[in-house]
Amino acid sequence: MKTRVLTGITTTGTPHLGNYVGAIRPAVAASKRDDVDAFYFMADYHALIKSDDPARIERSRLEIAATWLAAGLDPQKVTFYRQSDIPEIPELTWFLTCVTAKGLLNRAHAYKASVDKNTDAGEDADAGIPAGLYMYPVLMAADILAFNANKVPVGRDQIQHIEMARDIAQRFNHIYGREFFALPEVVIEEQVATLPGLDGRKMSKSYDHTIPLFSGGQKHLRESIMRIVTDSRLPGEAKDPDSSSLFTIFRAFASENESTAFRQALIDGLGWGEAKQVLFERLEVEVAPMRESYDALIARPAVIEEILQEGAKKARAIAAPKVAELRDAIGLRSGVSVAPQANAPKAAAKGGKAARFASFRDADGSFRFRLFSSEGEELLLSRSFADPKAAGVMQKRIKELGSVAAVVQVQPQSLGLELDGEAGGATPDFESEQARDEALLRLRGALDQLAAQE
Repeated sequence: MKTRVLTGITTTGTPHLGNYVGAIRPAVAASKRDDVDAFYFMADYHALIKSDDPARIERSRLEIAATWLAAGLDPQKVTFYRQSDIPEIPELTWFLTCVTAKGLLNRAHAYKASVDKNTDAGEDADAGIPAGLYMYPVLMAADILAFNANKVPVGRDQIQHIEMARDIAQRFNHIYGREFFALPEVVIEEQVATLPGLDGRKMSKSYDHTIPLFSGGQKHLRESIMRIVTDSRLPGEAKDPDSSSLFTIFRAFASENESTAFRQALIDGLGWGEAKQVLFERLEVEVAPMRESYDALIARPAVIEEILQEGAKKARAIAAPKVAELRDAIGLRSGVSVAPQANAPKAAAKGGKAARFASFRDADGSFRFRLFSSEGEELLLSRSFADPKAAGVMQKRIKELGSVAAVVQVQPQSLGLELDGEAGGATPDFESEQARDEALLRLRGALDQLAAQE
């Protein structure tokens, strides 16, 4: 059984070497494992909280998609999509918002940090804080729960958000009486490298000291490396590799033997200018082939768009049935399937007929039954039973349920009836989502008719 792993990438900047080493490269490697069902999405809704520059958001979405693809992400093997192409995510966000305690959101680190900053400045506690920042954890929970992700790799600053997603999922499950959501587990990549920027601090676009991965080409990469801050030791003087940003970056791209040789060269007095050239040449070995793919993709944005749209179709094939199931569970159904009130008179079936079961024996000797509507339409085919009595017990159990208590699993092309955690039966495949949804209403109507007969 595959483990579903989900990773989001915020679309607010141009990818740099730190992004590649810390997130992109290990994620692409993990996506190639046979035991992983990998989901990668561009978190462009989240980006709106951090940036109000439309051109930057648009450009970042293109650059980040091209970067991940150039780095080796295989869209045939993984599910790669934009968050904003999945309308079920904002709908699920609202469902989750309605069960999320305000006190939980009050404790979110990012919100508290903004409040503390305002308080220290003598401002109103919520001055300038958008509701989007406050609701960020709920949107992140929807990103995860829409696909029942099992594991979510994040940095340590995001651990709280995964814990909050678990809390929200548990509360929803409790309120609506069933395990609708799997509880996601946080994954901290302890071995992922953190690269220093031009001034020695952690490479981050927030500090404006990053080394670009592809932007500006080979020339810009070399110019950036030549700007890395070093100490004043002259050529011939021994350098300390462990305090050198050059060595830290080199080691993230080189083999153990290459790193050992570079370390020794620094100790032996290699000049900083020569050392930067060695670093540049080593980076080019890994970056140049990816840059060529990146440039080809950037030049053909329609190709990227097609890949992302195909990814969105794959993602929605999972998210749409999930949200349909949740709509059903929370009462957002068509009025056709509303259960009768306790003391209301039982409605007569059309033409005096009612939904009914028809039992039969399969060619292999097993027993099954079909559920027909009052008009004679086959609505459901049961699973196989070795004993006809067991099939009868299942029929009796279905009659007792009615549409409210019945658990109908909505699949991309079909419906399934679940009883006590086990599959009870399934519908034929439908040619469209609309046909499936219309059949869901007829199935629920038939279940209510059966319950009214009891």
